[in-house]
Order: sequence, then C-alpha cells, then structure tokens
Amino acid sequence: MSRSLKYEIPGDDPRLSLTDVAALGWDELFAKTRQTGENRLAEGIDASSRISESRRRRVLEIGFGRGEFLLAMADRMPEVDFVGIEISFKRTLKMARKVARAELRNIRLLEARAEVALKQLFLPLGLSEIWVNFSDPWPKVRHSHRRVIQANFVADAALALEEGGALYVATDDVRYAHQIDTVLAAESRLFNQYHPWPYLASVPGRFETGYEEQWRSVGRPLHFFAYATTPRIDLP
Repeated sequence: MSRSLKYEIPGDDPRLSLTDVAALGWDELFAKTRQTGENRLAEGIDASSRISESRRRRVLEIGFGRGEFLLAMADRMPEVDFVGIEISFKRTLKMARKVARAELRNIRLLEARAEVALKQLFLPLGLSEIWVNFSDPWPKVRHSHRRVIQANFVADAALALEEGGALYVATDDVRYAHQIDTVLAAESRLFNQYHPWPYLASVPGRFETGYEEQWRSVGRPLHFFAYATTPRIDLP
C-alpha cells in the first residue's frame, strides 16, 4: 500500500492484505484495532464487559459496493467482527474512508477476489454468516462463469461456515436467480431456510440499501436466498 493512499484515510486504515491475515490471523488483527480505539477512550473500561476474541462472531460480506449494508450491520452489532471483500480498488478505498470517519472498529476490508480469499483465509469453520448482496449478474452467456455463485464457491462457503452459520444471497436478475437456486439446492451441506419457497421477495427487518429501495419502487423483482449449514456429525 503506497504512503500517499494511506494518508488519504481520515483515521485508522481498516484495509488489510491477504499477507497480513495469513501472517497474523483475524483474531489478532481485530484485537489490535479495538485496542487502538480503547486507548483513546477514558480509562476505567470494565474488562469483564469485553467479549473475548475466541467468542466473537465473524461475518463476511462479499462485494460491499457503496458499503451501506456493511456499515449499517457493523453499527448495529458492535459485538460482531465484520469483513468486507471487494475486487475494486477504488471502492475499497472509498469504503475505508467511510469506515474511518464512522470510527467503526469492527470492520476490516480486503481488496481481493472472493473465491481466493474465502479458500485461503476462512476455512474451516471461520464464519458465522456470509452475505453476497446483488453481485454482478454477468448477463451475457459467455460471461456467466464470472458470477460469484458457482458450485465450487458454495462448497467452500459451506466449509467456512460454523455449525448453524448461514449464507445469504440477493439478486435482482431473474436468470442469475435461477442459477443461484440450482447451485444452492445442490449443496448437501446447506439447507434452505425459506423452504418450501426457493427464495423470498422481501425479508422483514432486513436493512435496505438505496439501490434496493430504487429497484423496489419501479417494480423490479428481488430474490433473497438463505441457506444454513446442516448439523455436523463427528464420525468415529
């Protein structure tokens, strides 16, 4: 990371590299971030009120875009650690500025390919939830292999989720929704939380981004999938 880019962040830089995580691990990286924030607060924090690193839930959003959803979730749940992955350098930089301004110390960001980061940094049982919100549907047939939701990705997601963890996927593209339904239903380690329906058109209590509100206002169909891990059985 260049020095000039680092100085463009108005506060602590939440961005990480794959090398950072591989070397130190998520627990230590998040702990350092929180410690930095606590050192700026008045003394007298009750240590017993802190949640130990080993007990904190970890949630991943893949393709955070403008960051509205990730920022809202992290603000609502300060006891949860959030990781955002984005392939775009500019979006990651813009999001880093937003996180720093909001002084949210439970968000870390990665500029990386989702399938690579998931396999290298979160297997096995490293996540409570994975969110894939309105990823690029790549509507042309010759580009469909670039879609995030593919069989190999979902298989890795199932391995990365702890028991009782869940994968949430949303799309506004009908053809992509059909592929998502087929791929998720074929993964034996996940079960549909919305059964007998393959997906819902709206989810009560879900934070809606500006894009979602706009699409809904013009009658664009939305598809929300939720798949949880099946109970794991320890074989003798």
